[in-house]
Amino acid sequence: MTTIARSFLLLTVIAICAGAVMAQDDGVISIDSDLVVLNALIRDTNGRVVSGLKKELFSVLENGVEQPISLFSPEETPFAAVILIDTSGSMEQSVSLARSAAIRFLDGLRPDDHVAIYKFDSKVSLVQDFSNSRDISERIFDIRAYGMTALNDAVFKAAEALRDRPEQRRAIVVLSDGADNQSSRSSSRALREAMAANAVIYTVDMATPTGSQNRRQQNRGALRNFAERTGGQFVAAPGGVAMREAFENIVKELGEQYTLGYSPLNEKKDGKWREIELRVSRPGLTIRTRKGYTAEKRDKN
Repeated sequence: MTTIARSFLLLTVIAICAGAVMAQDDGVISIDSDLVVLNALIRDTNGRVVSGLKKELFSVLENGVEQPISLFSPEETPFAAVILIDTSGSMEQSVSLARSAAIRFLDGLRPDDHVAIYKFDSKVSLVQDFSNSRDISERIFDIRAYGMTALNDAVFKAAEALRDRPEQRRAIVVLSDGADNQSSRSSSRALREAMAANAVIYTVDMATPTGSQNRRQQNRGALRNFAERTGGQFVAAPGGVAMREAFENIVKELGEQYTLGYSPLNEKKDGKWREIELRVSRPGLTIRTRKGYTAEKRDKN
């Protein structure tokens, strides 16, 4: 959800409690536990990505209170991503397309980007661990559609895998029809884990135009929720040129974001939701980023 402002660009965003910066080098940081990190993609009125903005142009407010920005990294830094391929029975007609999409994503990697691939049906399985190689494991060609759909568990697992990555920018790319019917975790729990991992979620609707329209809309809603809550993007009804462009844009976006971080002046870990506004003192811009975060309670033990 974006807004265009005349004098200041305001956006409610999601930020993730990650940690205060201990070191920074080419997009790789070491952090402690209290930094709130957010990534922002900025476009002009023509939809072009805006680069070269200085730290001094940005300000961040948490629940209306301005926060000191302690981390600022411009575009062109490396990212880590997890691709999740739905291989459940409902994806029988779409698995080959999803496989091609994963290969397309790898084709766009830069030398310092790292990607892992998981498949999920009734359970979540690793296909290929994090690598900066464009070569893909032969296991991806053995993927077959069967079983139930553990979408929430897959998002949770991807977020777990990303939490220990050194890259500032992290993404989960979901290729699915959205029909979760097997997970042990709720979508809310999976979202919280993704937020804690500072991961943006991109979801691609792989559903075929058959079956109940109401059911399809419900499944799309689940995919859209993952994307919109984390500042990512939902891609509907992919195929052909649209599919290629979608994945080229995702890879490009991940390398063109601004990364900002701050240590909240409100140090309470009270389990409450906190809204964040990102301001840029330059008119006519649009920002896409996250919407807020929950100050997770800490174990008293």
